[in-house]
Amino acid sequence: MADFRQNVFVNCPLDADYWPLFRPLAYTIRKLGFTPRYSLERADSSEVRIEKIISLISESKYGIHDLSRCKAREVGELFRLNMPLELGLDLGAKNYGNSRHQEKRILVLENVRYRFQATASDLAGIDIKAHSADPFKIMRCTRDWLVQEASAPSVSPSELWFQFNECMSRVFDQLRSENYTEGDIDHLPEHELIERMDELTTPLPPKAQ
Repeated sequence: MADFRQNVFVNCPLDADYWPLFRPLAYTIRKLGFTPRYSLERADSSEVRIEKIISLISESKYGIHDLSRCKAREVGELFRLNMPLELGLDLGAKNYGNSRHQEKRILVLENVRYRFQATASDLAGIDIKAHSADPFKIMRCTRDWLVQEASAPSVSPSELWFQFNECMSRVFDQLRSENYTEGDIDHLPEHELIERMDELTTPLPPKAQ
């Protein structure tokens, strides 16, 4: 897997409702020359999930944590606490880990900028970026942060968005040419789709130092 300094741990809901946000987020990371790391990249049932998460965090200089789905959406639904837990692990690694981990950089995302700070006041000093559940906005937040914190190559968000949509169109055309039905495509594991997207993505050259 990529070098520690190229790895970006992505902590977000990995379910069908979030895929429209996850795909442009993952594409942006890869297009700017980094490697998205997330729990679905490994499917070993014998691996304890929390140990997998700790391993991914330890291997990644950068962490993107989307807390937008922690709130219950209907009466009787429990709060989802995995995302805040994983953010806490990443903050702990940054502050209590070895010298390499002290280089960590963290981006916190939300739907509404200050909503999560109202329930987790310890995060009051953290600059949380809001994406409003908009795929283009989450791409722009990710792009802006990587350019600022990781010296990623600068490319316009609009151009990234165009290239992402072109890439997704090519992925679906490729699948259809391989006799995948629309039902097959609809149920394709997301990690497999991301791998297809990655194969068709040429990362931008790094910014000249």
